[in-house]
Amino acid sequence: MSLHELQSRVNAWMSQWKDGYWTPHENLARLTEEVGELAREINHSHGPKKKKKGEGEGSIAEELGDIIFVVVALANSMDIDLDAVMDATFAKYNVRDKDRFERNE
Repeated sequence: MSLHELQSRVNAWMSQWKDGYWTPHENLARLTEEVGELAREINHSHGPKKKKKGEGEGSIAEELGDIIFVVVALANSMDIDLDAVMDATFAKYNVRDKDRFERNE
């Protein structure tokens, strides 16, 4: 699925609700919450902190999906074309970081 298609799917989902898109501030708060949930899952599976007894099973993949959804909703609410943004981002990385890291042979 392209970013354009993803933005369309998120738009269709958000458009079914009377309130529509959340404000940028609400999206930022939601994004922060989701990143915290991802951090918790990574800490449980790859870090020293183990889950509490009886604590439910989480999913890194699910948290990443939630983060992507909120980022796309934020972009949509601000009329940002993520395909164009990512093209510009890769162009920037390809110039700025072309000699920054050791390449695979």
